[in-house]
Amino acid sequence: MSVAEIRKSAETRMAKSLDTLKLNLSKIRTGRAHTGILDHVQVEYYGSPVPVSQVANVNLVDARTISVQPYEKPMAAAIEKAIRESDLGLNPMNMGETIRVPMPALTEERRRDLTKVVKGEGEDAKIAVRNLRREANESLKKLVKDKDISEDDERRAQDDIQKLTDRNVTEIDKLITQKEAEIMTV
Repeated sequence: MSVAEIRKSAETRMAKSLDTLKLNLSKIRTGRAHTGILDHVQVEYYGSPVPVSQVANVNLVDARTISVQPYEKPMAAAIEKAIRESDLGLNPMNMGETIRVPMPALTEERRRDLTKVVKGEGEDAKIAVRNLRREANESLKKLVKDKDISEDDERRAQDDIQKLTDRNVTEIDKLITQKEAEIMTV
């Protein structure tokens, strides 16, 4: 493996860590409704758990209400039960052919709890990025040991990877700050 390949691999994997963080942050609800909230809710469908989006059409009615329309009428009760039993604190209402999911207003205490969750997600992402930096540096050390590159080349490559790490950590901090501000706005 060359220095360029190690750097490219680290860069790609760090970008994936950022994407994962963005996905995880999108699942943490703010005061507003969005269809992504129900993405990880699993419904029992003929004996196997599947995401709500695979058994129903999920849409926004307004800023505080989600509409879930099952593809099969008998699934309405199972979807309602799955949403109610999820850890989202939502109380769906079965309207016959559709299920309406109103988003309750967040209390100050709940907002603080959610910011703690956001900070935890951010810390996990930073740990992942730092682990990738460590792996890249170990690969560089191996190249020096095998006499494929000089120590000066290793030092330059480590500085490059450190800059990449710093850039990703800064981006993570920015995402966390944005999400916290979004949660704390009433």
